[in-house]
Amino acid sequence: MKYARLFAIATATAVVMASCQNEQSDRPLPILGERDVAANGDTIYPVIPDFSFVNQDSQIVNNATFAGKAYVVDFFFIHCPTICPKVKANGLRIYEKFKNEDGLLMLSHSIDVKNDTVAALRHHAEKLGIDSRKWHLVTGDHDAIYAIADDYFSVAKEDPSSPGGFDHSGRIILVDKNRHVRSFCDGTSAESVDKFMKDIEKLLKEQ
Repeated sequence: MKYARLFAIATATAVVMASCQNEQSDRPLPILGERDVAANGDTIYPVIPDFSFVNQDSQIVNNATFAGKAYVVDFFFIHCPTICPKVKANGLRIYEKFKNEDGLLMLSHSIDVKNDTVAALRHHAEKLGIDSRKWHLVTGDHDAIYAIADDYFSVAKEDPSSPGGFDHSGRIILVDKNRHVRSFCDGTSAESVDKFMKDIEKLLKEQ
């Protein structure tokens, strides 16, 4: 499947990045994913496609929402009994660290489009204590949300055998202002998120 192939590519890239961390400490973050070469020899990097979802304030969230800004992405569902609470706890660490940084926003896609209504997302945002102008919790078309997970090198699918009925990645992903994926981490690991936040700092200096 497409997501499995992209997940493997991104994971392999992360391994290479980790092995070269000391040598590349002063270099820009790489652009992740498969790339093509145009007829004129220019490199064509993968980008996040156009999208349109609805956030906890019933506002449309699309590519224009993030124009000129980097953003942090994850996939979740409110009643997730396994990894989501850890990912959200680490997401809150990212939020608190960068909440006054104008060049960075956050985006969380609910994969339970039936139950995670706008009202439910609003209540969840209130429980988290987040500013909806900074962190968008979104719902929308089922197929659109599941398809875009591939573009973020993440996994999201319905699976009755999984806890809560969904199989999804705990990854947190960093996207730059040009829609390129630049970094990701294991959102359940505080250590991985610590390194990820350093990548965010590096990207913000680059932009």
